[in-house]
Amino acid sequence: MSEINWEQLRSSAVAAMKTAYAPYSKFPVGVAALVSDGRIVSGCNVENASYGLGLCAECGLVSNLMATGGGRLVAILCVDGQGNYLAPCGRCRQLLFEHGGSHALLMTDDGPQTMATMLPWAFGPDDLDRNER
Repeated sequence: MSEINWEQLRSSAVAAMKTAYAPYSKFPVGVAALVSDGRIVSGCNVENASYGLGLCAECGLVSNLMATGGGRLVAILCVDGQGNYLAPCGRCRQLLFEHGGSHALLMTDDGPQTMATMLPWAFGPDDLDRNER
């Protein structure tokens, strides 16, 4: 895998954010990620009048990942409506961890951080077989 082009990921995240459907919160979010095979996937938040049914941008990103061939997330960048870095909520960190693992990188105001740092003591697929050990 070549070096991560964070500016390209930011541009893709901003482009995704501009397609967000956020009429209620007025808080559009976009996310983009580099996949292990070199492609970039993205997603945006999609709100709903029944607030609890809204989808975070990361949900769209993971759906895009699976719909375009799967793979592992290597680097992830999430932005708000002004294009500033945005940390995903806990639920979305869990989604990203599932599809990128502990070594996937998430861009923050402090620079790239591993998912292990962003979601310490994460629960993952390896934990599901604990009762069989």
